[in-house]
Amino acid sequence: QDKGTKMTEFWLISAPGEKTCQQTWEKLHAATTKHNNLSTNSKFSIPDLKVGTLDVLVGLSDELAKLDAFVESVVKKVAQYMADVLEDSKDKVQENLLANGGKVLTLNPEPQCLADHEFCCSSFDPLPFLFTFKGVNQIDNDLKARASAYNNLKGNLQNLERKNAGSLLTRSLADIVKKEDFVLDSEYLVTLLVIVPKLNYNDWVKQYETLAEMVVPRSSSVLFEDQDSYLCNVTLFRKAVDDFKHKAREYKFMVRDFQYNEEEMKADKEEMNRLSTDKKKQFGPLVRWLKVNFSEAFIAWIHVKALRVFVESVLRYGLPVNFQAMLLQPNKKTMKKLREVLYDLYKHLDSSAAAIIDATMDIPGLNLSQQEYYPYVYYKIDCNLLEFK
Repeated sequence: QDKGTKMTEFWLISAPGEKTCQQTWEKLHAATTKHNNLSTNSKFSIPDLKVGTLDVLVGLSDELAKLDAFVESVVKKVAQYMADVLEDSKDKVQENLLANGGKVLTLNPEPQCLADHEFCCSSFDPLPFLFTFKGVNQIDNDLKARASAYNNLKGNLQNLERKNAGSLLTRSLADIVKKEDFVLDSEYLVTLLVIVPKLNYNDWVKQYETLAEMVVPRSSSVLFEDQDSYLCNVTLFRKAVDDFKHKAREYKFMVRDFQYNEEEMKADKEEMNRLSTDKKKQFGPLVRWLKVNFSEAFIAWIHVKALRVFVESVLRYGLPVNFQAMLLQPNKKTMKKLREVLYDLYKHLDSSAAAIIDATMDIPGLNLSQQEYYPYVYYKIDCNLLEFK
């Protein structure tokens, strides 16, 4: 099957068991493959969960909707931060976003991989429910702390790198100039650094000795150049500095405020090396943490979807529990057709479905803005949120 036509979006649906649940599955599979493979399908396993009272299920339905949104947001955040941390290696993001020991590759998972999730709870105690929330909440909090520390380090390093880049007018000169470029420890003489536009360089050579009194003849040389300018030094008497700066400005020669200080320059260099080493040290463990916790959060997300399908199916189809959950991966070009086929297949489940779909009025207990309504139970698992260009 052409990968270009596959969606990284999945529809998790359920329908009541016919004589057997296998029949429900076969009927769906036949209907969707008969029309030129509208979707790739697999069964979605949900264990026999204990059913509480109707009130408990209605309450759970609301809580699970909130939990679903929360867990999805954490999955997104972890994936997005993986992309941020990998910076220039965005193409490596997908191979790091694996869940369930590599069974779920989120860029193009097969429905069977998602359907094979191992379910961790077998009854509707609040316990597994709270466990999912606590576990994912912990991932969310840890992510904030780790991201904050790493971003801080990255920001400080970028600031230093910025100081060492850019134009000669603004960048740090510490890694450019040497001790021998300066007259140091003189009571009367001082060496200035001047940015001379390349277009004005001939003027500089002709003029610099006469811009003020007491400029040392032939004391200027080019120390460095970038695209537009030369960095030149010039030595003169201290008391002539103000005159020199003022006159130089008229000729578009910019005197940089700079004092040669070996200790300071050494400290800057050491700080840069320290930050760079720290960033490298933290990078590996951070990527590993993101991989592990992406997997945890993603699996928790699929569990929440499974719980939602169970609760919604019992509320819709009643007891005894008898429904088949199925995972569909629609093909991009035929999604509309797939919707029509599913509607024809299941419209008998809800005689008011047609009215509801077209209704503009509010129907109690049904929030159309948050969840599209269909006669069958339907939840979307959108893995497009994990794609980064």
